[in-house]
Amino acid sequence: MGFFDNLLGGPSERDAPEEQTTEEQAPEPQATEAEQQKLDAATEKTRDSFFDKVGRMVRGKDTVDAEVLDRLEEVLVTSDVGVKTTLDVIDRVEARVERDQYVSASELERMIQEEIAGLMLEGEPERPARFDAELPEKPYVIMVVGVNGVGKTTTIGKLAHHYQQAGRSVLLGAADTYRAAAIDQLEVWAERTGTSLVKQKHGADPAAVAFDTVAAAENQGADVAIVDTAGRLHTRGGLMDELAKVKRVMGKQIEKAPHEVLLVLDASTGQNALRQAEEFTESVDVTGLALTKLDGTAKGGIVIGVSNEFGVPVQYLGVGERVEDLQVFDRAAFVKALFGGRSVTG
Repeated sequence: MGFFDNLLGGPSERDAPEEQTTEEQAPEPQATEAEQQKLDAATEKTRDSFFDKVGRMVRGKDTVDAEVLDRLEEVLVTSDVGVKTTLDVIDRVEARVERDQYVSASELERMIQEEIAGLMLEGEPERPARFDAELPEKPYVIMVVGVNGVGKTTTIGKLAHHYQQAGRSVLLGAADTYRAAAIDQLEVWAERTGTSLVKQKHGADPAAVAFDTVAAAENQGADVAIVDTAGRLHTRGGLMDELAKVKRVMGKQIEKAPHEVLLVLDASTGQNALRQAEEFTESVDVTGLALTKLDGTAKGGIVIGVSNEFGVPVQYLGVGERVEDLQVFDRAAFVKALFGGRSVTG
């Protein structure tokens, strides 16, 4: 009986995946050496606690047996990858072994890396994560959502900084009017990054602030408009209805706005981040994810699970406290960091 058989109280029933494996290998990392080093440092706790076990358990193995798969299951689920995604990884590895006739430890480790990378989505061309990429619309409107305390305002400040460093003009909108501190915090970030800010008083209509932000960005010829939103009471319909209203109002000012709905999740909350992702993706059509506080947690496996489970690409990773510490997500670089810098993909 395997790890999940014990966890769930009986034999697991895993249907064979429709596509048993990917034909293409994971792309080579595009991160710079400095970015890879920062990502390596940010994932150290996750790697030391869990993913390094993957490498240790396959060394010296010349076959994939039930013991290897059971241990792989345990490593993945205890790293907060999530039950569904863990089973997906196991199914893909089993299918790959059957097809490719695995014969060595290095091949198994490469296989695991490739299948994990294959489950994570990267940004789509029409929603460029790279700050210097050509913007499909101008102004390019980003609506940022997430519960309080996940690092939403900090992420907005870092986004503004990176866009400005890429030569973009940026306008911020303080549409989280339910919390006076949120307006003050965003104002601090606007001053710190030299970015213009559209705000109203505490308690004002959030949709009105969002509308004014988009209108001002259009009138001023700004390249990017980033709109903060309320984040409390994420389990209650009232907030989700409010966010949907904010989204609709922006679309009335500029067709197709917001062009991106970015959900910010705290990686250190593990499975709670999955529950938040479920709530927000059902309510406001999330198009991308930003995972914060990766450097402070041993639960970095959530990055894999949340992208796979909800079919939403990871756009950014928060890898530190500094304004520069927001990285465009590179799945090959991320998997390389999880496996202790051993890139055996490609």
